[in-house]
Amino acid sequence: MLSYLPLILLLILIMLKVPVSFSLIASGLSYFIFVDVSSPADLVIERMFARAVDFPLLAIPFFIIAGSVMNYAGISSRLMDFAEVLTGHLKGGLAQVNVLLSTMMGGITGSASADAAMQCKMLVPEMVKRGYTPEFSAAVTASSAIIPNVIPPGIGLIIYAFLADVSVARMFFAGYLPGLLMCVFLMITISIIANKRGYEATREKRATIGEIGKQLKKSIPSLFLPFGIILGLRFGLFTATEAGAMSVLYAVIIGFFVHKELKISHFSEILKDSVKATGSVLFIIIGAAALSYYLSWERIPQQVTELVARITTSPMMFLFIVNIFLLILGMFLDSGASMIILVPLLVPTVMALGIDPIHFGIMYIVNINIGTQTPPFGNLVFLTSSILKLSPTKVFKEVIPLTIGHLLVLAIVTYLPQIVLFFPNLLLGV
Repeated sequence: MLSYLPLILLLILIMLKVPVSFSLIASGLSYFIFVDVSSPADLVIERMFARAVDFPLLAIPFFIIAGSVMNYAGISSRLMDFAEVLTGHLKGGLAQVNVLLSTMMGGITGSASADAAMQCKMLVPEMVKRGYTPEFSAAVTASSAIIPNVIPPGIGLIIYAFLADVSVARMFFAGYLPGLLMCVFLMITISIIANKRGYEATREKRATIGEIGKQLKKSIPSLFLPFGIILGLRFGLFTATEAGAMSVLYAVIIGFFVHKELKISHFSEILKDSVKATGSVLFIIIGAAALSYYLSWERIPQQVTELVARITTSPMMFLFIVNIFLLILGMFLDSGASMIILVPLLVPTVMALGIDPIHFGIMYIVNINIGTQTPPFGNLVFLTSSILKLSPTKVFKEVIPLTIGHLLVLAIVTYLPQIVLFFPNLLLGV
């Protein structure tokens, strides 16, 4: 029983709303200080900080900085104009723009919170002005903001690759089709709701090829970044980590010399925001290293594998059980905490059952991000409600039909692994 005390302590600390990083460090170190004193605690601490300087993790600060630079470089406004040209003629035009903009920004910000906060300020006031209820506008913003976590360079993709010891590049390529599916299903759901409620299009008719081409020309520098990452990884010009550095360089060049909206004075805010975001992520990874060391020392992943083998040997049944478990857990536990705790436990079982860890990773990320919009702890709903000064309960009610679309994508991703693995296998080989 003493072997499981750190896990019990971790759940208690998280339920008490102790920051995830401190919860992980306290629970991991408690084992080596109070339970098994045969291992020197200083070796555990050394391992924790050694994991934080792994080369692949450099991608995290680089992509965070790139996303922050782009917020000041005029990229998001141009992408919004391009999204409006493509979808403004549809029922619920501005809501459709909201979803498409999130999808395009997914390859840039890599952050659901950043995307939701930006669109609360850019799009929601205009949506309300055009007759959408504030609660529905907030719900669409929260629901569409999930997509950037699935489309590269989502930070969750990098963290999963680190925890599961798989290729970051393969995780990046695997995220594109599921992310596009989430976009399509969400737009279909919004179209159904818009027809029922009478939410009109923002354009009287579909944009002509000439109009689309004109707006595309203005948006090409903004759209090139995600495609540049794909091409660079595909042809071996840089690694996923180096892609982050190239993204920063590209964003700075576009901001200064093309859009001419990025100023020297912006860099103090960019660095401040980036250091805060990077520090919080890396602190969690340090804590995860302590917990991972404890789990491997006690052979808990192997015990989980043996337990699952006694319940089922069917990969499909295993994925079904994991999905149900994660959907319930996502209602109560932060998505990042769930990944840090469960990925090291589940991946050995995944491998033993012959499930591709890349496929499992995308399924996992889609699932846990659905939890960011479900009660009682859907942090994206609380974020949008807080910014817009709305009742979270009313926003949660509006989110329900939008969640159904995401659940359908989760089912497709779970049982059609070819969709997840198509691009990694095509571009990087089987």
